[in-house]
Amino acid sequence: MIATINPATGETLQIFPALSAAAIEEKLQLAWTTFHSFRHTPFAERASCLQKAAQILETEKRELATLMTTEMGKTFASAVAEAEKCAWCCRYYAENGERLLADEQIQTTASRSYVRYQPLGPVLAVMPWNFPLWQVFRFAAPALAAGNTGLLKHASNVPQCALAIEDILHRAGFPTGAFQTLLIEASAVEALLNDDRVVAVTLTGSEPAGRSVARTSGGQIKKTVLELGGSDPFIVMPSADFEAAVTNAVKARVINNGQSCIAAKRFIVAGAIYDNFEKGFTDRMKALKVGDPMAEDTDIGPLATSKIRDELHDQVQRAVAAGGRLLTGGRKIDGPGFFYEPTVLADVPRSSPVFREEFFGPVAMLFRARDAEEAIDLANDSPFGLGSSVWTNDASEQARFADGIEAGQVFINSVVASDPRLPFGGVKRSGYGRELGVWGIREFVNVKTVWCK
Repeated sequence: MIATINPATGETLQIFPALSAAAIEEKLQLAWTTFHSFRHTPFAERASCLQKAAQILETEKRELATLMTTEMGKTFASAVAEAEKCAWCCRYYAENGERLLADEQIQTTASRSYVRYQPLGPVLAVMPWNFPLWQVFRFAAPALAAGNTGLLKHASNVPQCALAIEDILHRAGFPTGAFQTLLIEASAVEALLNDDRVVAVTLTGSEPAGRSVARTSGGQIKKTVLELGGSDPFIVMPSADFEAAVTNAVKARVINNGQSCIAAKRFIVAGAIYDNFEKGFTDRMKALKVGDPMAEDTDIGPLATSKIRDELHDQVQRAVAAGGRLLTGGRKIDGPGFFYEPTVLADVPRSSPVFREEFFGPVAMLFRARDAEEAIDLANDSPFGLGSSVWTNDASEQARFADGIEAGQVFINSVVASDPRLPFGGVKRSGYGRELGVWGIREFVNVKTVWCK
C-alpha cells in the first residue's frame, strides 16, 4: 500500500493509487525523450535550476520538515536540518559540477588525448524512507547536473515527500520529464530494470533489495550503485576525550530515531575505560526523552512502522536469550504510535546470529576490547562495512584504525556523516559504488577516452 501513516499516532492520513501500466509507460518515454534534449543544455542552465531548488528548499524547509515528520516520524528539528542539507548539496553541484565534469587532459603519445564525461540517460533511483529528502537529493543533484534524467521509486510510506521532490525540481526550472516520481509498488521495479530506456539504477536500502536489483540489472548488463545496510563500530580508546566520546556516542546511536545506516551501532571500548563508559552511556540513554516528534524537547520520535518496531524488539529479545545483558530499555512503549525505549545491550556473544545483524532503531550494543588490535578485530567482524567512528588522540592509533578498519569511511574523533564534498558508500555487504563528491557525479556518466593522432 502506498500511504501516509503517521508513525506517532498510527493513523492512516492518505492513500495513493499506484500508477497504471499505461501511466508508467508514459513517464518512461517522457524521461527518455527529455534526456535527448536535456543532455545538451548548457551547464549554466542546469546550475541555475539547482540554485533555485536550493532556494526553495531553504524557504520552505519548515513545511517540508512537517511533511517528513508526519510521514516517517523523525524529529522536526532534524527534518529542518535535512532540508537545509539538501539545499547545500544542490548548491555544491551547481557551483562545482562544471569543474568536476570538465575534459581531463591525459599526456600520451597522441598529439592530444583526454577523457570526456557525458551523461548516460534516465537513471532509476530506488530510495528508502529514513531520510526521505536527503537520500533522493544526494542522487538527484549530481545526476541532473551531469545531464541525466531521473525516475524516483520512493519508499511506499513517504509518497508525499516523493511528490514534493518532483514539485521542487519542476518549480526550480528543470524541464518536464527531467525528474519524475513513480508511485508504484516494489513489484513493479523489475519491469523498469528490464526496460532499455532505464540505463542505470541506484538503490539505497536493505541487503535483500540490493541483491534483487543487482541480480536483475546484471542480467541486463546495467550499471548499479548500491548503498545498503551498516552496523557501524564506534571505538573509544583511553587517550580519547572521554566526555566528548560519551556525548557523541549517544548522538551517533539515536540520530534519526536510530534509523540510519551510518548510525553507530556497536560500541567497542578499551577495557581500561569500559566500566565508566558503560555507566555514562547507559545513564544518558535512559535520560533521553521519547515522544511527539514535533515537540522541541523530544530526543527520539517513533519508529517508522509497526513492523520495524516488532522486528527490532525481536532482535533485542534474541540478543538477551543468547546471553547479552540488558542494561536499560528493551520494551515497546504502550499507546498510539510506534515508539521504542532507548535500549543498551552488553556482552552479546560473537557466536550469536544477532551479533552480525543491523539494529535499525535506538538500540546499542557495547563490547570490551583489550587494545587497538582487538578493537579492529571486533570492528571488522561484521558482514557490513559502511562507516566507522574512532575516538583516540594517539597519532599512531589513528593511523592504525584508518588503515585497518574495513569500511568505506573512517571518522576520527567525529561522528560519521555524509558530506556533498566527499565520497559516500561502503564495502562488503554495505554495497558498492559511491555517492557525492566527484566520485558521485561520475558514477552515471560515460567516461569516454578521446585520442587524437
